[in-house]
Amino acid sequence: MDVALGLPQMAALLILIQRGAEEIHSARNTRALVARGAREEGAGYYPVVAVAHLSWIAGLFFLIPAYAQPIWPLIWLYLTLQIVRYWVIATLGPYWTHRIITIDDAPVVSSGAYRFVRHPNYAITVAETLLLPCAFRAVALALIMTAIWVAVLSYKIRLEDAALAARHR
Repeated sequence: MDVALGLPQMAALLILIQRGAEEIHSARNTRALVARGAREEGAGYYPVVAVAHLSWIAGLFFLIPAYAQPIWPLIWLYLTLQIVRYWVIATLGPYWTHRIITIDDAPVVSSGAYRFVRHPNYAITVAETLLLPCAFRAVALALIMTAIWVAVLSYKIRLEDAALAARHR
């Protein structure tokens, strides 16, 4: 199979590297929290989240033609979302992970983006999923993957909310 590399493919590869680095950071935080007595909730659901995310990245790489002309304001908006993404990660600090990790003595974060949105990381994920394919004029991919992400994250949010509720009883 001959794959031409254009801007969509380069974006997908950069996102894969970015998210791989985030996974390393998440795993480090998870290990530290577990060492402090934290427990994971909904561990069986994590592969669903990972597959959804990797499917989106693969869609960017394989389904958008290399010659797709970008809509630059949407690219800039996507890049701006990355700043917000790292604001959320920084706000959660050592409590940020990809998994649902709960520890009894952890504070409930209400600063940063959490002042405005209950689950800002997931709002960003949904926005990214819609925005980047649209920036390459792949509206069908954007709509399909956004619908999948909304379903996946809706269930993950229920798992997280249940873990938080159980922690504060």
